[in-house]
Amino acid sequence: MEFIPTSSQTIGPYFHVYFKAEGVVGCIAGPQAKGERVRLACRVIDGLGVPIADAMLELWHADAAGIYDHPDDPRRAQADPAVRGFGRLPTNADGICEFETVKPGRVPGWSGTLQAPHINVTVFGRGLLKALSTRIYFANDPANQNDPVLTLVPEDRRATLLAQRDSQQPGLWRIDLRFSGDGETVFFDV
Repeated sequence: MEFIPTSSQTIGPYFHVYFKAEGVVGCIAGPQAKGERVRLACRVIDGLGVPIADAMLELWHADAAGIYDHPDDPRRAQADPAVRGFGRLPTNADGICEFETVKPGRVPGWSGTLQAPHINVTVFGRGLLKALSTRIYFANDPANQNDPVLTLVPEDRRATLLAQRDSQQPGLWRIDLRFSGDGETVFFDV
């Protein structure tokens, strides 16, 4: 008997057919949103540094006051109505997708602690049987030093979760999400 993998056992090579225009959301916060406007350029690359041109990223974050537009957030009634809090984009030929939003505020963590501003990320892609989950923090934010999740990550790997401000383009932050190899992004088992 011979076992032959079928398309139901892997996400590729047909993953790109699910990129429908109605599911694409690159603007997470409208122009009236309160807070610091940011553009976030995420580049998805493999272990050799080759761009992954057909990945899909989903982002989820709080508004500038640290309130999620979600029924489980007890402060949802005070959430900024101009912040959707959710985005979804496929990567382009260079492995990049760019979101428009505001820098999220600090949200409650365990035992009354506050988490540093961060964006929750889910990565889908051809060949991944399970989506990858990670976070994006903002480099040089003083709250990073005490974030209860970031401090669980070994210090020498934390940089893989830090978006860097682009010195040439105001408001633009960049991060590489590397699937494997040197500088592999820290992904969480959630």
